[in-house]
Amino acid sequence: MSGLNTDNTVIIEETEAAQLPTPYGIFTIKAFRDSQLKEHAAIFMGDLASSEPVLARIHSECLTGDTLFSLKCDCGFQLKAAMQKIAAEKRGVILYVRQEGRGIGLFNKIRAYHLEDKGLDTVDANVRLGFPPDARRYEICADMFERLGVKEVKLLTNNPTKVEEMQKYHINVVERVPLEVGRNKYNNDYLNTKEIRMGHLLGHQPD
Repeated sequence: MSGLNTDNTVIIEETEAAQLPTPYGIFTIKAFRDSQLKEHAAIFMGDLASSEPVLARIHSECLTGDTLFSLKCDCGFQLKAAMQKIAAEKRGVILYVRQEGRGIGLFNKIRAYHLEDKGLDTVDANVRLGFPPDARRYEICADMFERLGVKEVKLLTNNPTKVEEMQKYHINVVERVPLEVGRNKYNNDYLNTKEIRMGHLLGHQPD
């Protein structure tokens, strides 16, 4: 897999597995360090290396949503829902990838939030700061899946780019599983922007 990483970011080290008790069940956790010294995690249940496709979520780090319970996005809601769905099936994996702010980092993400407070949407805020609407890369995710023995996934996502990227890096996506949760008055415009301007597959039709 390392030969596919056009940005030369590869996994260089991984930890042993350890138990991770959560409100939704007992997961197993492993950490991975890449060649840029970013540290990612995988939490999973069940036998990932069996022949059946694995329920999977690629979740980009979101301090504000995952940790501080922000209502400005749907990230924390999606992480919780993915854990619940995997626990219900007793088999699946979440890759927790250090790509805060769709790849622009926490500092620039908060700068983008400031611009959004002044009326820009999430796309225009990123562009105003000199970034693409979504700067994330997914080579490292395919590498993590391979190291976990995962070849085929049922991918929990509303973002078709994640499906395309996994197929590109030889992780077969046999099904896209929608993960629409957490819409509220604070993130409604944000979700509409993701649907209209970024191509996310959301069932909601904006007013």
